[in-house]
Amino acid sequence: MSKTLILAVSGMVIGLLALLLSYYGNPPNMGVCVACFLRDAAGGMKWHNATSLQYMRPEIFGFVLGAFLTALVFKEFRPRAGSSPLICFSLGFLMMVGCLVFLGCPLRMVLRIAGGDLNAVVGLVGFVGGIGVGALLLKRDFALPANHPQTKTEGVIFPLLCALVFALALGRSDLFAASQQGVAAAHAPLVLSLIAGLVIGGIVQRTRFCFIGMVNHVFLFRRWSMALGVAALTTVVLIGNIMLGNVHWGFAEQPIAHTDGVWNFLSMALVGWCGVYLGGCPLRQLVSAGQGNGDAAIVTLGMLMGAATAHNFGLASSAAGPTVGGKTVVVIGFVFVLVVGWLYSKRAAHA
Repeated sequence: MSKTLILAVSGMVIGLLALLLSYYGNPPNMGVCVACFLRDAAGGMKWHNATSLQYMRPEIFGFVLGAFLTALVFKEFRPRAGSSPLICFSLGFLMMVGCLVFLGCPLRMVLRIAGGDLNAVVGLVGFVGGIGVGALLLKRDFALPANHPQTKTEGVIFPLLCALVFALALGRSDLFAASQQGVAAAHAPLVLSLIAGLVIGGIVQRTRFCFIGMVNHVFLFRRWSMALGVAALTTVVLIGNIMLGNVHWGFAEQPIAHTDGVWNFLSMALVGWCGVYLGGCPLRQLVSAGQGNGDAAIVTLGMLMGAATAHNFGLASSAAGPTVGGKTVVVIGFVFVLVVGWLYSKRAAHA
């Protein structure tokens, strides 16, 4: 089977699972959203006190453990770490804030488009633009310092920690918060959520499926196979939404979205730019952490902290639009990625 066909089938499976999760309880246009799920998990661990956004989403643990198990089975568990941990943490933090200003990760952006939300099209344009700027820096030989091989013991720490936290959430639910109403109270059955997470984690581990990688491959190498995979995902979700009567074209009154086009564009541009530096979108970071990448584990911790900070300090958007704090951090984020891009460009360093 060709790589293009594998990616197309993978996109279709991920799209189908996203549809099923929404149909059986996850919020509309949010069958899978890594940013939203990490935000809810941060609330579940009581890192923030937004009472409508607290739930230990099983999908998150499934992504990590699915990637971990798949990497072991196919002998691709090769732990590495050591590439500028504070920069990785900061980029993960900023990528999460960008997602929560937009109200969704790159995967949810595509799901929103397949539900008729035209605000997400604006976000997509910004996302592609941010990746394009990052790709230009890659052409100027931008690179963070190389990471290095680690022991398998170090590589399993993050997946085992996720397994432990999930087991605690199952056995000692009193230790965690769980919303009784609001977005986080809407969720698919635990078993379905966990299975979907495991399958998606395994698929992404094997195929390197990634929304950042999709655009990067087109810009840098003129490779369209991953883009066709994303197109297949979008098509499946669109057809499913049409069959279920869940497509509502327009900008206004979209579920868990706002209509401020400027900040939809800018926030996703920041997400794309950060993702280029980190080598992948939020979903890809979780999967990489599961297969032993310590840098991706640091990014994931940065995303969790970004989610908690966004809701503790009023940075996340709502249906009313972005906040002043959220806009400010997005602007600060652009300054940060510009400085990092200049400092770690080899050509600039030797100019």
